[in-house]
Order: sequence, then C-alpha cells, then structure tokens
Amino acid sequence: MSIFLGVDTGGTYTDAILLDDAAQHLLSSAKALTSRPDLSKGIGEAIDAVLAQPRAEGQTPVAAEEITMVALSTTLATNALVEGQGGRAALVMIGFDRSPRGRAELLEALGDDPLIEIGGGHQHSGVEAQPLDITALNAALDALPKGISAVAVTAQFATRNPAHEVEARALIRARTGLPVTCSHELSAGLNGPKRALTALLNARLVAMIDRLIRACETHLARREIAAPLMVVRGDGALVSAALVRERPIETILSGPAASIAGASWLTGEKTALVSDIGGTTTDICLLRDGKPAIDPQGARVGRFRTMVEAVAMRTSGLGGDSEVRMSEALTGGVILGPRRMLPMALAAVQYPALVHGALDRALDMPAAADESWSFALPLFTDLPDDLGGRELAVAERLQAGPLRLSETLFSRIEAPALTRLVQRGLVLLCGPTPSDAAHVLDLQDGWDRAAAEKALTLLARRRAGDGNRLAADAQAMAQMIIDQMTQQTVTCLLESAFAEDPRDWADAPDDLARHPLLIAALQRGGGLVRLDARLDLPVIGLGASAHCYYGPVGARLDCPMLVPEHAGVANAVGAVVGQVSMRVEGLITCAGFDAFIAHLEEGPAQFSDPDAAVAALSADLERRATERAIRAGVESARVSITRNDAAAEIEGRRMTVEIGLSATASGRPRIASSTDPAPAPMPERLPEARRELAPKSPRQQPQKI
Repeated sequence: MSIFLGVDTGGTYTDAILLDDAAQHLLSSAKALTSRPDLSKGIGEAIDAVLAQPRAEGQTPVAAEEITMVALSTTLATNALVEGQGGRAALVMIGFDRSPRGRAELLEALGDDPLIEIGGGHQHSGVEAQPLDITALNAALDALPKGISAVAVTAQFATRNPAHEVEARALIRARTGLPVTCSHELSAGLNGPKRALTALLNARLVAMIDRLIRACETHLARREIAAPLMVVRGDGALVSAALVRERPIETILSGPAASIAGASWLTGEKTALVSDIGGTTTDICLLRDGKPAIDPQGARVGRFRTMVEAVAMRTSGLGGDSEVRMSEALTGGVILGPRRMLPMALAAVQYPALVHGALDRALDMPAAADESWSFALPLFTDLPDDLGGRELAVAERLQAGPLRLSETLFSRIEAPALTRLVQRGLVLLCGPTPSDAAHVLDLQDGWDRAAAEKALTLLARRRAGDGNRLAADAQAMAQMIIDQMTQQTVTCLLESAFAEDPRDWADAPDDLARHPLLIAALQRGGGLVRLDARLDLPVIGLGASAHCYYGPVGARLDCPMLVPEHAGVANAVGAVVGQVSMRVEGLITCAGFDAFIAHLEEGPAQFSDPDAAVAALSADLERRATERAIRAGVESARVSITRNDAAAEIEGRRMTVEIGLSATASGRPRIASSTDPAPAPMPERLPEARRELAPKSPRQQPQKI
C-alpha cells in the first residue's frame, strides 16, 4: 500500500491529508494555524494531528513507515509577492544600458535594495560583447549594506551564453557566501529587464522558502518518516526540495496549482472555474478537460509579471483575512484587501487579555481612534541586524510582544517605518477582517466571536464623508463586509471568465467585468430595457472559508456553485496527485544561409547544416531534462521534444530565422519502501512529482450552494 502525505502551508492555516494512492481514497485530514516566524510548529501540529486519526472507524492510524511520499504546497511565496514582502536582495545587471525604458516595473520592485550595474554581457549570437568587469563587481560587493539575504544576477543575452552570469555567481558566492540566482536558469526568454525582475523576486524568496522546507524536513525526521519530500511548482508539477531551495520563485502559485488538481480530484468536474479563497488571496483558474491552462506570458502575481511558467491563474489580494478599508465614496462603504491582517477574533484567542482590554476601553469612549484598539504583532524573535533609525525604534518596542498601534508609534512620522517592517514580513497588523464578519454572522466559528463583535461595533462607528456612521451595529457592519466580499469575488470571477473566453473582446477583461451594462444585467433589476447575464459554467469553491462566502456568489452569477466536502484541504490533496515533469528550452539562431548556431549549455556551437544543429541541441536538452528529472526523483524518465521553426523571406529565398526546441522529461516519482532508512534531519536530495489531474471516477458529490 502506498500512502501519500500532503501538506499545504497557507497564510492562515497549515493543512495535512493522508491519501491511499492505490484506492484513490482520502483517509484523513487535519488543520493547524500557520505559525510565524517558526513555521515548524504549525507544520508539526498539522502532521501530528493527521497521523493521530484512524484510517477508518475501528482501525489503527497510519504508521510512519507506511508513508511513501510527502508533497508540500504553499501560498507563502505568492502571498509575499502580493503583499510586497520578502528578504532584502541585491541585483547585479551585466552589460545593460541604463536607459529607463522598459525598466519601470523592475525599479519599482527593487525599491531601496541595491542595484549593481557593471560592464560585460554578450551579443545576440552569444559572442562576448565586452569582458566582465570583475573590478567593478568586487568594489560593489565591498559596499553592500547589511541585511542582504541573497543576490540576483542578470547578464545581457545570458540565454544565448550564460558565461558571465556563471562567472559572477562564483565570485559572489566566494566573496559573500550568499545564495545567488542566475536569470538564465529561470527562463530562456530574451527580455532582459523581465528576466532581471524574475531573478530579483526569486532571490527575495530564498530565505523564506528555505525556512519552510527546513521546518517540514525537521518534523518528518522527528516522526521517522523516510519518504521523499517534494514541493508543488507553479505549473502543478512537483520539484525536489533541493531544486526549490535554488529556485523558490517556481513555487509562486504553488498553492493555487495544487488547488486545481485537488478540485478536479474531489469533484470529478472537467470544465469549471476554480476559485480558491485563502487568508490573503483569491486564486482563480479555468479547468478545461480536467487540466489547467499554462500561462504563455509567465505567472502574474500582484503587480508583477514574471517569466516563471505557471498555471494561467488570476490572483487578487482578497481573502478571509483581508484588511477592511473605508471606501472613499461620500455615502461610505468598505473595500477589502490587498493587505492581510490578523483577524481580531484570532488575535483574541492568542492574546485574550490584551485584545479584550483594548476593545472594552475603546467601546467606553464616544469616538475611539482606530490606533487605540488595533495592534501590531512582531514576527521576529531577534532584532534583525540591518535595522536602523525609526524602523529599529519601532521594532524595539515590539520585541516584547504585540502592542496597540498607539503604543507602537510615538508620532505620525514613524508610520512609514512600521509599513516597511510589515512589507519585510517582520510585523503583522491586526484589525477587522471578513473572518471577523463571518464569526459575527455565525457563518464561521472556532475563534473568539465576542472580540469580532466588539471590533465591528467600533468599525461601524466610523463616519463616512456624509457624516453618517458606516453601519448601525456590528451585525449590519458584518453584512456590509460579506456583501463586499461577494461583490469583489464576482468581479474576480468575471475577469477570469472574460480573459479565458475565446471571443475577441474589444475591451480588457478588467473593464468588461466592471461595465455598467454587465452590472445591471447581473442585478436583474427593473427598467425599460431587460438585461440578463450569467456565468455559463460551474464554479468550484475551495478554501476553508468557501462555504461562508460562495453561496451568494453563485446566486449573483446564476451558475452552479460547487463546494466539495474537503474544500478546506484541496491544496493538500492536489499536492499528492501529481507526476514528475521537468522542461528545458533551447534555441538555434541563423547567422546566414549556411550558418546555424546552437546555444548549448556550455556555449554556442556553429553548424553548416540545420539538422546537425538540431541534433546537437536535442541531445543537449534531453540530457539536461533527464538529469533534472532524475535529481527530482523520477523513477524512469520519458523525454519528449517539441520543435517550433520561425522563417522569413530574405532575398527571394525562404530562410529559417530560428528554431526553438523544448525537452520535457516526465515520469512517476520515486517513492520510499518499508526498508528505506529514516531520513537525516536536513536531507539534501529529495524528489518531485505530478499525475493526471482528471480523476478516473468521481470521488464524491460536491455540495451545491
């Protein structure tokens, strides 16, 4: 019997499931709160809880030696990019001009982190444009500020010849000991600034994902689980922990990709919009013929479009723990997200005296300031050594534990310092959220309902632009928040539907989803012109809170709304129903009618015959893809190669301009046997997996709401 353990670490909850692979049956599931900054506590509690459950009534729990594979999915990387968080990273750009054209997004992402621009790089053909400026790189490394956790390196035309990126990486590692991300290893695309952005975001995530994997490995070793550990990639495949440590950006949209697999497995649906609501984000993807589409332009998360291959997912900062902000409309109202907050109901469970004391005092005041009853919570144990000025002063106050904002900030000029600490993931703010509204309306339980009601009472007292209160009481305030959650979720689903619709719309999906005629049609109100609109496919709602919010969403869109029985652990289910899949791309460029340059791993090689160039590049790609798949843990790799030719008419002759090749190595993951020894606490080699998303038969009847 092969039993798989799936673990999903989200912004609020960590889920664990056990699945009998042979019977394709879910044995048990469990949840624990995601623990910060020490992720091992939440991971350990979820794994321990699922292992303590009997596999069936009257039967014993699953033993550690019966688990043959462990798969991990996470939304931590996605959440960090949506919220503008992550470690500090330096970016080295080699051989690029300093023109601002096309670099606005890159500079926005860089923020205050150091940018190092030095000479070097290659030409389009792969020939060196100028030597790598080692002297300038050494000087820049000497001047790096404290607190840099990783370095990203991007060289001009590195996808044609990566020599300068490889040389710079070796020097940076030797001089600093920091992890280094090379852009050519993340994408074969030519867009230099976009490759630089992808490499920078990857470097920002290295420390965070390493902590996650280390926490999981440590607890698996403690429980003597000898099974290999794999991590869900953004395209739904699984990669080994060792590879993810080098390329953590490949885990953006990891949780959503796993949720697509879980949605198909749990419902048996082949075509649907899958909407997965977590604490921080809502992730929507079209499931077509049992599989998600891959985004040809690269994963987009928050404001940034990366070059990472991932499912065609639209991610928005809307979740159960989203911040509730006042609308700028004269008559009031609220807007949700994109920033995540700790719900007041959950904060009161963790710090009951502090939270209730502040709320009670504020309720006794006729007009209590928000700062008197909202909180800042430290997510660090030791003060980071790179803090200074106002950031250090604010962090020192929080070192002993959570404080009201009025005690955290001594003046308004310290507010930007607190914002920067939040962006770096060092501090979490606490305030009213949709989760609090759900507790007040008895749609959700498990936390402190009384604290949620007190917080929403205070929120309802805020004055809109017309001078009136936002709401009459906590119940009315809660309903206003839930209604806004419905509205924003409907808009997100419509944006995704228009984006995937095969018709050629003149307007952008975002504009279509907000068009007044469509809004009027969905409201189905009276008027001289009858308008009607509906979503013409079912929606699968996933997430622990999907049952709280998605009933009204289905009613508004007039479509079937399916919420599976195990919707709250769909990501963990999807994490274990996969297969290994590693893809490597390469290019052959034409330098003349009889000159074909194959851009191989060791550098460009010229051939007079295109077939010889194709054979050389194919062999190179097949070897690299197979090596990656074996390293990832595949038992026996199958390699397929696809080819795409681009040609043009030159001097009256049809001429091949370039030939693109892609090699994909895939297969079932290697699994542990009962004779395998228990793993070391920090194993370096761990494998990867993926399987057909569509189930052989429906697992259950999903709940329609």
